[in-house]
Amino acid sequence: MAFESLSEKLQNVFKNLRSKGRLTEADVKTALKEVKLALLEADVSFKVVKQFIKSVQERAIGQDVMNGLNPGQMVIKIVNEELVQLMGSETTEIALNPGSELTVIMMVGLQGAGKTTTTAKIAGKLKSKGKQPLLVACDVYRPAAIQQLQINGEKQGVEVFSMGDRQKPVNIAKASIEHAKREGKNVIILDTAGRLHIDETMMDELIEIKEAVHVDQTILVVDAMTGQDAVNVSDTFNSKIGIDGVVLTKLDGDTRGGAALSIKATCGKPILYVGMGEKLSDLEQFYPDRMASRILGMGDVMSLIEKAQANIDEEKARSMEQKLKKAQIGFDDYLESMHQMKNMGGISSILSMIPGLGGKTKELEAAVDEKKMAMTEAIILSMTPKERANPDILNLSRKRRIANGAGVDISEVNKLVKQFEQSKKMIKQLPGLMGGKTGKRGKLKLPF
Repeated sequence: MAFESLSEKLQNVFKNLRSKGRLTEADVKTALKEVKLALLEADVSFKVVKQFIKSVQERAIGQDVMNGLNPGQMVIKIVNEELVQLMGSETTEIALNPGSELTVIMMVGLQGAGKTTTTAKIAGKLKSKGKQPLLVACDVYRPAAIQQLQINGEKQGVEVFSMGDRQKPVNIAKASIEHAKREGKNVIILDTAGRLHIDETMMDELIEIKEAVHVDQTILVVDAMTGQDAVNVSDTFNSKIGIDGVVLTKLDGDTRGGAALSIKATCGKPILYVGMGEKLSDLEQFYPDRMASRILGMGDVMSLIEKAQANIDEEKARSMEQKLKKAQIGFDDYLESMHQMKNMGGISSILSMIPGLGGKTKELEAAVDEKKMAMTEAIILSMTPKERANPDILNLSRKRRIANGAGVDISEVNKLVKQFEQSKKMIKQLPGLMGGKTGKRGKLKLPF
């Protein structure tokens, strides 16, 4: 997960600060040296780090902080505020023209950054907000680029305009405007060609499109895993053709995350979205305050709530709650809860948003091993519908058949059945917490 290493190092620094009753100027400076090192290791630009540490130090070594009741907590609060400031302070949306007036968005970026997939993801986001987007295939060079856009457009339920790979991109862009007007579309998203590196041919083509078509928003897609290179790419694209915002992809990967902390400060353009996975739904609005909270191990409750609302079926959740109250759950319910967790980005994504876990995330991830969850799923899917609904009928011969079907030892099936029975017993012992016979919710807040 992005920022994992940075987050861990910063939390260790702050743990030491919190343990001190009073802070001296030397304590703050020592802590900020460690913060500086952690940021540089995360591939944050040296200039950005230097300015960031200077701003924090000026605020932290003040009388109000040093003589306060909880100086360690105050320093952490300052670091949080400066991180938010560094990443842009406010959440920035793609600027769209009002009503039915046409908005033209041009997507740009290097090959391999995930530009075509991101283009389709944005189209899906805009469609869900009531817009009528049209995807336009302007990448006539990369093999299968047009087909990739068409497949993703179909998945999102968004029309794709294509003239094949024999036309000039500028002519495709011009023709798409007329098509959009005829078909009543109000947003055009041009998927332009990338290169393996920045060259004059690519830049000239983008400039030609911007001169021939009125482009309202130019959005750059950059790969977070390229670290400081992502910042350099942003600077170059901005100086050559002008950009309005950035989408940072692969932030779910093993990236040091420095690009997210450097882009706004270096090229002055906001991060609009972050790509958190391969699925077309894995695109999150970028909130500087929420990202700062995640980095500092403070969680991100708002994003967690939004993910739950988007991915959890309310009717199924109410049905599950009723079953829990009566301790009538079966293995199908177990399977459903696992699928919902996957839809929300998996255990690591959920844990990163829960406040107060801090450095315990790795331990909890190990306890809820996702490979083990895949094995559990295989065992449950090897059961018949009758067995999943009524686990009490699982005798030895049935368990053997299930183990063979899942490709596991029978001991794994026994273990799962035992865990399941223990869960049911525990639920039966907690009627007061679950709302009991009154049907009202008790002290236990269910995540439904």
